[in-house]
Amino acid sequence: MGETLFDRAKTRLDEATKYLDVEEETVVRLKAPKSVLQVSIPVRMDDGSLKVFQGYRVRYNDAVGPTKGGIRYHQSVTLDEVKTLAFWMTFKCAAVGLPFGGAKGGVTVNPKELSLLELERLSRGYISAIADSIGPDVDIPAPDVYTNSMIMGWMVDEYSNIKRAYSPAVLTGKPIYAGGSLGRDDATARGGFYCLEALKERLRLGKGTLKVAIQGFGNAGYHFAKIANDAGYRIVAVSDSKGAICKEDGLDPESVYKFKQQNRELKAAYCEGTVCEVVDHKRITNAELLELDVDILVPAALENQITKDNAKNIKAKCIVELANGPTTVEADNILAQRGIPVIPDILANAGGVTVSYFEWVQNKQGYYWKLPKVHKELKEYMEDASVEIFNIAEKHGITLRTAAYVSALRRIDEAVKSKGTERQFHVE
Repeated sequence: MGETLFDRAKTRLDEATKYLDVEEETVVRLKAPKSVLQVSIPVRMDDGSLKVFQGYRVRYNDAVGPTKGGIRYHQSVTLDEVKTLAFWMTFKCAAVGLPFGGAKGGVTVNPKELSLLELERLSRGYISAIADSIGPDVDIPAPDVYTNSMIMGWMVDEYSNIKRAYSPAVLTGKPIYAGGSLGRDDATARGGFYCLEALKERLRLGKGTLKVAIQGFGNAGYHFAKIANDAGYRIVAVSDSKGAICKEDGLDPESVYKFKQQNRELKAAYCEGTVCEVVDHKRITNAELLELDVDILVPAALENQITKDNAKNIKAKCIVELANGPTTVEADNILAQRGIPVIPDILANAGGVTVSYFEWVQNKQGYYWKLPKVHKELKEYMEDASVEIFNIAEKHGITLRTAAYVSALRRIDEAVKSKGTERQFHVE
């Protein structure tokens, strides 16, 4: 059996231990998930037939607090992928100082092939199957790839029905009027942008208008494009699963997004009111987008997009990982040798789980924040984490990714030691 995605992910932990005097017990605990749940979800389809879908929920580590992590719907979901994502979530939460451990869930399904009613039955069925393993103080799911606030609304309603009690804190990323938080829709992108802003001078990216290429134009990619464009960055390329568009003098993210929503097609456009007109642009592939000569490259799609095969062709001055695991270990080494800094996923895309934490706090308190407070608190968390991680990287002469794992590992280690380790219990 070859090396798995999970095996490769754990090499990040091994690297981090070189720069920290960490308890052996902490490392042992982090080598395997706390619990793995695999479930079958029978769904009655609209034509009367029955289909059974495979679902997963992995709780990786709860040393710091209840586990936290999204649920993704995708045809390529596997247990190996979900374990890896849960591992990353453990370090992501710790890297930004949240009182959560890591978890992840998923269902192997192409949600685009389901009707809305079938999607609701699947979502409620998944929660019914894992209800005994989650809870506001145990494990708190959230949206991920191809899940959204509406699906979270169905899920929290199903959990509340099962428990016979209104339980908004069991899931985050809910609709606003179902206990959701303001600012959750663009939190992942906004958090990544705050990281970039906090580090751009330290990374010597220059003070002029910075050119940005974004792979993936879903929720995270679109919102990052809009926030960066509004702040004076120039968005020169964006892509979806079918391909990419490029315009050297800049795209208008809102018009591109509006055109895509109306026409199911990605094209450069200018939209005014309900009228959208296509403007001159160049069509390129996703692979070509990754190799554009830009200041900032933002992978905001799926895993393993920057590999040993294309890392040598990357021309960006900095990479901001909004996707989970878009850069392989081999590619990471090549980029480091070439002096291209990577703001890693466990830092750059932690804005989503940070605002999910705010939502959980608001649900627990029954007191809801206004949007400026959400943005202020998010900015503080992301800036503090970014500066701390940069300082660790500078101190040890290591990459930002390894520094992020060192920072996270320190917090997890302190939590493990607080409960007692062999050093306290060992008798000569």
